[in-house]
Amino acid sequence: MNIDISISIDKDVCIGAGQCALAAPGVFTQDDDGISELLPGREHGVGHPMLREAARACPVGAITVSEV
Repeated sequence: MNIDISISIDKDVCIGAGQCALAAPGVFTQDDDGISELLPGREHGVGHPMLREAARACPVGAITVSEV
């Protein structure tokens, strides 16, 4: 059974700490302003083992991971 995952980043809340990109570099990166963003094609998590840990590591809770 495959579970679809939805990932969202609240760019108004993100402070650019980069913890998500450190925890899951295969899913997250940072733009030129340091704001987190998803790598192309990673919008659905693609089963990355550290995805939920990356969301938990965000110091301001800007990342939401949910099953759809």
